[in-house]
Amino acid sequence: MPAKDVYHNAVKTALVKDGWTITADPYTIKFEELQLFADLGAGRTVIAQRNQQEIIVEIKSFIGRSLIHDLQNALGQYIIYRTLLSVTNPTYKVYLAINQEIYENFFSQVAIQFIIQHNQVALLVVNIDAEEVIQWIS
Repeated sequence: MPAKDVYHNAVKTALVKDGWTITADPYTIKFEELQLFADLGAGRTVIAQRNQQEIIVEIKSFIGRSLIHDLQNALGQYIIYRTLLSVTNPTYKVYLAINQEIYENFFSQVAIQFIIQHNQVALLVVNIDAEEVIQWIS
């Protein structure tokens, strides 16, 4: 099982504060001969719609030597998880959780925004220090 990201607990706490119940830590994705581990599974009941909303959250810190390299790894992992979940659990939505500071300083760049939008990456922006969800971007 892979090591937890440095922001793992902060993102987990932020989700709970935002009304989510953590259902898996980590969330196992099994497809044919593959077994992969996304960081978190979470769910909550949407009262107005009377249904259960379920998400998978992959947490990335972007603290490596190269932000582009970190993005390449995160994007590849995100696409693999989303692709496999489209078969195994098609109602689940996958989010890439990132620190608010990285979102404001790196993800706000035009080229990065283009890449994220083109690949339809859903983002969960978290204030790591306050352990609070700042923004959901689908």
